Amino acid sequence: MARQSNSLSWYQAVCQYVDMKWPKAAATYRKTIVESLTPATVVMLDDEPGKPKIALIRSALNNWILNTPRREQEGKPDDIDGTIRWIKRHTAPLSQVLDPETARKLHDSVVSKLDGKPLARSVARQRRMILNNFLSYCVERGWLTTNPVREIKWTAPKPSRAIDRRRVANPIQVRTLLREVRTTRRSGKRLYACYAAMYFAGLRPEEAVNLNVDNLILPDPKWNDERQEWVHDWGEIYVDEATPHAGSAWTDSGRPRDRRGLKHREQGEGRSAPCPPELTAILREHLDQFGTGPEGELFVGDAGGEVPAITWHRVWRAAREATFTKPVAATPLAGRPYDLRHAAVSTWLNAGMDPTEVAEWAGHSVEVLLQVYAKCLDGRDRVSKAKVQRALGHG
Repeated sequence: MARQSNSLSWYQAVCQYVDMKWPKAAATYRKTIVESLTPATVVMLDDEPGKPKIALIRSALNNWILNTPRREQEGKPDDIDGTIRWIKRHTAPLSQVLDPETARKLHDSVVSKLDGKPLARSVARQRRMILNNFLSYCVERGWLTTNPVREIKWTAPKPSRAIDRRRVANPIQVRTLLREVRTTRRSGKRLYACYAAMYFAGLRPEEAVNLNVDNLILPDPKWNDERQEWVHDWGEIYVDEATPHAGSAWTDSGRPRDRRGLKHREQGEGRSAPCPPELTAILREHLDQFGTGPEGELFVGDAGGEVPAITWHRVWRAAREATFTKPVAATPLAGRPYDLRHAAVSTWLNAGMDPTEVAEWAGHSVEVLLQVYAKCLDGRDRVSKAKVQRALGHG
């Protein structure tokens, strides 16, 4: 066993670990495993003459070596093929991780950015956990006698689960953004209802993009004689599946999005989200104008396929640039589509809703809800200051 552990290379061990994890891991987690073990593998390479450029090494590790189905795939680019052969020959023995200096370098590589600065707390903790899991797997297999990284003392950056209040847009700002989305050339009209669902129903992006006509309960509009118009009522959205974007290299289907259960819930366990009258009208209009995809999907591209992730972000950036002045656009306000969900939940809380009900709608525990989402809307502080001024007798 001692002879075997001394001859086993880091390359062989890390490939076996990835292959063991691959079948049951979600696509996004597969990608995270690889992103964690790539910098660690770089540490375990020697500096012999002929070493490829570091960017090429990282590309070979990220996109080929640590991707189980692609590792033995034919037709790799010549520079990648040569880099892979070099890595195989120049990876240190796994036993070298027992050296304290090497163990420290491994640890620091996974909790730091490429420039050496610390990663965000949540990212660093996850990557450190993956390195720990890999080395513990090596102990379990008898390749190592101990996991040296477990003994390394490390203090994670101070946690802050709360959302940056500067990101949270108020209803006027959101509606203005949504109008701009609708007028954005090419894909804006098709995606308008999806962004609206993130805001009015508080859906996560991976839940909203996966909406199907079967998820919707939309009451018929009623004619209002007094207002001389059709009016809509509250509906309901039942979500039971999400499709987070991982990239086609990481999914079993070869599609960019991975189909999986809802966050924090068992597979097949769904939840109901509100569909206010305004959203009911938007969804009905979307269905009337665009219909659905072949399997009832609400949001499909112009050619009928899945909307690329780059399109979602391009439309949002264009709408944001058209809505905000340059100084405001330089702030985090509604910087990402996910911020529509933050704005939704903050609006519900500021409206005085019972946190238990808000947590149910949002798909969170009450504890997490109050830690993360209980942020004031943009401009709410001015309302509070005005109340204080009136209390002080200043009108």
